[in-house]
Amino acid sequence: MTTTLTRPESGTGRSERHRLSVVGGLAALSLDAMASVAYGPEAIVIVLAVAGGAGLGFTLPVTLAIAVLLGVLTLSYRQVIAAFPDGGGAYGVSRTYLGRRASLVAAASLIVDYVLNVAVSVAAGVAALTSAFPGLLPYTLWLCLGVLALVTGVNLRGIAESARVFVVPTVIYVGAILTVIVSGLFRSGPAAAVVAPDHAQNLQTVGILLLLKAFANGCAALTGVEAIANAVPSFRKPRVRRAQHAEIALGGLLGVMLLGIAVLIGKFAIHPVDGVTVLSQVTTAALGDGFGFYLVQFSTVALLALAANTSFGGLPVLAQLLAKHNKLPHVFALRAERQVYRYGVGFLAITAALLLVITDGDMNTLVPLFAIGVFVGFTLSQVGMVRHWRRTRPSGWRGKATLNGFGALLTGAAAIVVTTTKFGEGGWLIVVALPLLVVAMEWVERSYRRIGERLGLGLTPAPPRPHRSLVIVPVHTVSRLTRDALAAALSLGDHVEAVHVVHPDDEHAQRDFVADWEKWHPEVTLIQLHDERRRLGEPLVEHLRTVGDRQVFVLIAEVEPEHWWQRILQNQRGGVLARALRRRSDAVVCRMRFRLTAR
Repeated sequence: MTTTLTRPESGTGRSERHRLSVVGGLAALSLDAMASVAYGPEAIVIVLAVAGGAGLGFTLPVTLAIAVLLGVLTLSYRQVIAAFPDGGGAYGVSRTYLGRRASLVAAASLIVDYVLNVAVSVAAGVAALTSAFPGLLPYTLWLCLGVLALVTGVNLRGIAESARVFVVPTVIYVGAILTVIVSGLFRSGPAAAVVAPDHAQNLQTVGILLLLKAFANGCAALTGVEAIANAVPSFRKPRVRRAQHAEIALGGLLGVMLLGIAVLIGKFAIHPVDGVTVLSQVTTAALGDGFGFYLVQFSTVALLALAANTSFGGLPVLAQLLAKHNKLPHVFALRAERQVYRYGVGFLAITAALLLVITDGDMNTLVPLFAIGVFVGFTLSQVGMVRHWRRTRPSGWRGKATLNGFGALLTGAAAIVVTTTKFGEGGWLIVVALPLLVVAMEWVERSYRRIGERLGLGLTPAPPRPHRSLVIVPVHTVSRLTRDALAAALSLGDHVEAVHVVHPDDEHAQRDFVADWEKWHPEVTLIQLHDERRRLGEPLVEHLRTVGDRQVFVLIAEVEPEHWWQRILQNQRGGVLARALRRRSDAVVCRMRFRLTAR
């Protein structure tokens, strides 16, 4: 007989109200893409500055090339949304159309992307803060770790940020950036003095390799374009249309902001300066150093912190999906009582913190690493979509396949350029990390397959049959704890033994214990195990080998202290014994808690 207990489902209307509108989806799912305006143009300028003014003159053409790629990606992911209304991330597309190995590469690239997004967003936010307050510059790393700890703590507590909460900082940030662009375009000169350029030595000439390197650096601004396609089910009905509108709006806004900032970089002759971000210099030139400047800086810090938060929503969910597919340990699929995948959140926080420590919280060191994993995922997603159109062949499929094929060509070329130009500057770390993650996930999958074969998963087992049982209770005193343990043991099995381990220097205590036992007379057999080497677990393990083919339960009684600090008063005997039994025997180990209560 099977009994199922359910709770009433909430109404459809109520469920829809909790889903995303176009504006809400744009705010909740595009934060990392919008935030890339804070570090994408700077990544281009840093590379071109080695060629002096001649190199910086190519800022706009390089940004224009990135904007073209952004347009292709936006249109391509608009098609992904239509083809995968249940969520068409790179992992899902690759798993459906490119096979297991390609899906693992896509998953690895997404994991790397999520981790780097947190590290880059936190570092960029702190860079904006130190640009406004230079006195904080020596504390960059500690500020980064503090912001990361704050975001991690919020996510571990399970505070669900609604789309309405995201809208306010997003609107302020986008409005501030657009105000900077419009004000700067209408100014004939800078509103405030811009930091004078240093006289660079050994200037390089502008060549194709330098331009490719700048393009590769700037491609970090395209991160997050795929986020809306990953979360189509989160939108209100009609989900596909709303998600497509949000994707187009994201591409348009991001393109306008990137191109606008690039134009102002050239107009005001902005150049990289230690301790001052490019966006900070552009803002100073366009708005001056008054209220508008600080509004842009603080809105940038706020949005970058929220952009880091989006990874805390994305990676734990991806890890949960991979755990369901046996690609990651199943612990990643566990939810805490606040509906948080705590192990995914913890993994993300620890790896991001390690990256921040290794790079000393330097944004410009982290940004080049960002784009490699992103473009691997982009390329796999586009190739998978080409196969999708060739298999399904709906009306107009050739044009759609051509667009995705063109996108795959561009993103694949960008991935090669980014990897080759950044390999010696830390890109090798991503090149090594991706295959290592793939190998690790394959190893996890093989391990779960072997476990499944041993457990007979998928097969109908024989009916259960009862076995003769033996319940063993380790004892060392006569007390209420001993009484409750033996009472529980008598309820568990048809035969109960109390086992007492005796050491050579405990003979006096052993005689007292036997006397107390005989006086108490609990009608339970007492077995005394003598051990000359003062071991605790091994004598019991050796005794278990003599009990035959009976099902053995070992019931370990332990005191549960009234206050947490009282744990230091305990001898941890139960934990030591339980670990020894689990490692060296097939007994079922039960740990019974005796709770101390105030009298």
